[in-house]
Amino acid sequence: MNPVKTAFKLALPAVERAVLAADRAISSYVQPRRARGKLLLQPYVGWGTPHGVELTGRVLLPRTMSPPATGDRRWRNFLNSMRRLFSREVGGVRVNGVLDGISASAVSDDNGYFTLNFTPLSPLPGGWHEAALSIEGKEGQTRARVQVIGAARFGVISDLDDTVIQSDVTSLPRMLVTALTGNARTRSPFPGVGALYRALAREGEGRNPVFYVSSSPWNFFDLLWQFLDYRRIPLGPMFLRSWGAGLLAEHGGHKHGVIDRLFERFPDLKFVLIGDSGEQDALIYSEVVRKYAGRVLAVYIRDITGAFQDETVLKLRGELARAGVDLVLAADSLNAAGHAMAMGLITPSEYRGVLVSVTGPTER
Repeated sequence: MNPVKTAFKLALPAVERAVLAADRAISSYVQPRRARGKLLLQPYVGWGTPHGVELTGRVLLPRTMSPPATGDRRWRNFLNSMRRLFSREVGGVRVNGVLDGISASAVSDDNGYFTLNFTPLSPLPGGWHEAALSIEGKEGQTRARVQVIGAARFGVISDLDDTVIQSDVTSLPRMLVTALTGNARTRSPFPGVGALYRALAREGEGRNPVFYVSSSPWNFFDLLWQFLDYRRIPLGPMFLRSWGAGLLAEHGGHKHGVIDRLFERFPDLKFVLIGDSGEQDALIYSEVVRKYAGRVLAVYIRDITGAFQDETVLKLRGELARAGVDLVLAADSLNAAGHAMAMGLITPSEYRGVLVSVTGPTER
């Protein structure tokens, strides 16, 4: 490995800890003053079953960012990225929420995070719902999307970076430039992703849920959500990471934790796992197959590193095959779509839709 790159990786944890310590020191001084001013509620995506839903979000100081446009210059996108990364969180704020007549309340922690847990007296219908959130003692409401997973055939757990959205995670400098100087309109999806995910998800009350897991910080939630919406990629709950120490380190523990939560929360649901070869997705998903025997329908790995020549990945593919699960190394979305069609996960007409998307112009 390049000595400079090695030194950078060794120094990175110390730099992250220093930045986090400075941020906490500043926050401890200004927190009491923040709560007296105007506040911003940033809800994420609520998710759960007909019998219980959780909705996480954050209390922040307002920030000024213009809506993204395809013609935005890189320096403008960079400034918006800095505003996201150095957002000012507010702790000790009570947040109230109402979902289909069900009330819940929580107090934000020192990093501004809060989680509302809704427990209905009667089962909620599957599909998308809307919750109304408010800050106690403040005027105004904020709307939040909530997905209740009902009668689904299967679920999809997907990575985001270099699986759905082109991120260059195999090169830290390129990844930082891509992430910090792009916006929801200029960031690019991989060809055919939208058509493939729409085919896997279906629509209506029986819609198959798509859960997105990423090492990106929660500060970029709005950008990622707008990106999915703009590119017509199915929306779904996101599981990101906190900005601070360890953010740029291996994300295996984060992904394992999220997958365990989902498999345990939906014990009767089988899953399709989608990732890429730029990180450890093949290994992580192989461990999931072993841990939850019979619960994984297929594993799709977007090959961005020549993994078809990687002996470790090929060995994992053989192990999964013996367990009855195909690990498909996909050069593009069409490879995954072909396997999904053969398994009956998508229809021939949906496969043709992916084909048109891959070979035609990039979807908006």
